[in-house]
Amino acid sequence: MRTDKKDLQLNKFLVFMNALVPLALVAWDGFRHQLGVNPVEFLIRYFGVMALVFVLVTLTITPLRKIFGWGFLIKYRRMLGLFAFFYACLHLIAYLGFDRGWSLSSTLADVIKRPFITIGMASFLMLVPLAITSTDRMLHRLGAKRWLKLHKLVYVLAIGGVVHFYMIVKSDVFWPLVFAFILMILLGYRLYARQQKNTPKPKTQPKKTA
Repeated sequence: MRTDKKDLQLNKFLVFMNALVPLALVAWDGFRHQLGVNPVEFLIRYFGVMALVFVLVTLTITPLRKIFGWGFLIKYRRMLGLFAFFYACLHLIAYLGFDRGWSLSSTLADVIKRPFITIGMASFLMLVPLAITSTDRMLHRLGAKRWLKLHKLVYVLAIGGVVHFYMIVKSDVFWPLVFAFILMILLGYRLYARQQKNTPKPKTQPKKTA
């Protein structure tokens, strides 16, 4: 049992370090001044995309667990979800600091004026309570039913994140459409699984004996 615990700790450490790789790569590019002609726009979009990637990775765990029986993946879902929040925070910080100059009035005006900013901000705000309630203590405090109901917000914010991404790129929509396709599969699987669960199984007739 100690070996299993050590293996879990090691695996979590590896997941943690790999989740920081995107941050390390962009930090290295920034150090070498290789963030393109518009570093501010690049950083904002980069962190936003990484947040969306981690949201989708988190949503992928349930299908993998149920289809292939990879129950061990559930142990890493919370960490992956928190990394989605982490990169979403960096996305917001980059936007507030570099684009808006930390001006709350300018940010509020931007949120009201531009719909894609409104959708992005709404998606981030939905992610906040999910991060806050990600601990076992909050799960017990809220109760399983209320906790599960709250965490279904991830589906709404994932849709909002994809729409936000699509509206930002304007012309080159290839990657937003890829994200939308992946999300459609993930949500479609959940609808299918729910339908199968609610469909009553036909009763087997007892065999007649001669």
